[in-house]
Amino acid sequence: MDTYTHGHAEPVLQSHRWRTADNSAGYLLPHLRPGLDLLDVGCGPGTITVDLAARVAPGRVLGLDAAADPLDEARAAAASAAVAVEFVVGDVYALDLPAGSFDVVHAHQVLQHLTDPVAALREMARVCRPGGLIAVRDVDYATFTWFPADPGLDRWLEVYYAVARGNDAEPDAGRRLLAWAHAAGLRDVTATASAWCYASPAEREWWGNSWAGRATASSFAGQAVAAGIATRAELEQLADAWRRWRDADDGWLSMTHGELLIRV
Repeated sequence: MDTYTHGHAEPVLQSHRWRTADNSAGYLLPHLRPGLDLLDVGCGPGTITVDLAARVAPGRVLGLDAAADPLDEARAAAASAAVAVEFVVGDVYALDLPAGSFDVVHAHQVLQHLTDPVAALREMARVCRPGGLIAVRDVDYATFTWFPADPGLDRWLEVYYAVARGNDAEPDAGRRLLAWAHAAGLRDVTATASAWCYASPAEREWWGNSWAGRATASSFAGQAVAAGIATRAELEQLADAWRRWRDADDGWLSMTHGELLIRV
């Protein structure tokens, strides 16, 4: 069983709800058209899924997540947007779907959390129709950069690496996507990259509050303490570092994501 480093606490979902097709799947959008059937693996609260569904309607759209926790919210988002999406719990290593079921298989920020991303890509390819597309995008934590400098944020990144790799996950997934695709036997691949940047007061408020909350009240926090990587007191200090960045008038943060479009 894989361990999801972040979990589904409210500060995590707060971050996930910000994600849209425009800000998280721009590399895929030119390849979508009405009538395509699409599978969204690791859909979470469904904000990206719902956006993609609007672009491929009346095609079939299935959102799948390993956890049931966020799926009621995803269903509510689909109902509010008046798009037809089915949301189910499933296992990316053993999808309960026939071969060649979908024209597009999408996964955003998923492979970085898996113990065997190559096996997941093979299974995603199995359910993708010949000529269809697999689209994956993952951050590379080594590209996190911020201003002003803060030793507390340096320590936060160290703790995050230790927790994630303790789960046999890979925080620097973005740079490894192409290698994982090749290891899965997938060779018709276009690799790109894009960045998220947070610098406005509203962006700093949202991102800083999200990570201050995650540092003390999420699965990440619990795992850090349980593994002896950080104490509760130290996690409070990490949360304070995020609040300092949030409140800095010249605060700036960016991170790079690797992206793949794989033709099956």
